Amino acid sequence: MNIKRRNSQRGISFLGLLFLGVVLALLGIVGARVVPTASEYMTIQKAVKKAAAEGGTVPAVRAAFDRTASVDYIDSISGKDLEVTKDGDKVVVSFAYDKEIPLFGPAYLLIKYRGSSAEGYR
Repeated sequence: MNIKRRNSQRGISFLGLLFLGVVLALLGIVGARVVPTASEYMTIQKAVKKAAAEGGTVPAVRAAFDRTASVDYIDSISGKDLEVTKDGDKVVVSFAYDKEIPLFGPAYLLIKYRGSSAEGYR
């Protein structure tokens, strides 16, 4: 005797799909808030490398960074927040700042950005 079984259904249930949709929406919202800060970090990194190449003294490096920051809409740090040192004959400019991203209510996402003009040269 051949008894045919009903094929069991496979896939995701409606509640599973709803849960997945909510999780993806929350990840999309957080990503939409994080991407601009990451983009600003990359812009700051470029401006720091440019300022280190242009200026020889601490005031010249800070002024060069401030000029670039005003053009590139950098508002997280300014020239006075930069740490300027010398490594041999090279000017090394370092920076560090924190970015708080409000999520909901009292919850925040804290991202600590750090960088230097010497990154990639060592």
